[in-house]
Amino acid sequence: MTVVEMPEWILILGNFGFPIAITIYLFMRFEKKLEKLENVIIQLSETIRDSRKD
Repeated sequence: MTVVEMPEWILILGNFGFPIAITIYLFMRFEKKLEKLENVIIQLSETIRDSRKD
């Protein structure tokens, strides 16, 4: 089977499937890191607020 005989969707999947999968994976990791960062910032702001009350 030559490249000409292959269906177009197989070529599209071959060209764009890997980059799309990597992008989704990185976005999921990035989202988890942002959630952790948000929690740490909230804790830090609460600690600062509590230290100013004393």
